[in-house]
Amino acid sequence: MRPGHPLQLALGLIVWSLWLVAVYAGLSLGCLLARPGDGLPATWLNGLLGLFTLLTAAWLFGCAWWLWRAPPPALAARRFVVRVGAAVHLLAALATLFVGLPILTLPPCL
Repeated sequence: MRPGHPLQLALGLIVWSLWLVAVYAGLSLGCLLARPGDGLPATWLNGLLGLFTLLTAAWLFGCAWWLWRAPPPALAARRFVVRVGAAVHLLAALATLFVGLPILTLPPCL
């Protein structure tokens, strides 16, 4: 997709919301399949969801970097889309890391 495409304004938040739904659904399904906790702070579910969180955040950071480094389009409206799209992707990446932080510290199925 081109850097100046209007979908760039919402794409970061769309990816973040899909990640959020996938993490909560994965946590719920994982707790149904998992046996009761052994008292360990981290399980295979923490590792899997943590890896998914890091991959999603890395992709969002990469998109933000790609948009920020893109050559500025000639039209002012396209330049606006590129800069705001980069900021939205960066915000979505930071939100992904912030919301995903408890995955690393809390046991999943209490």
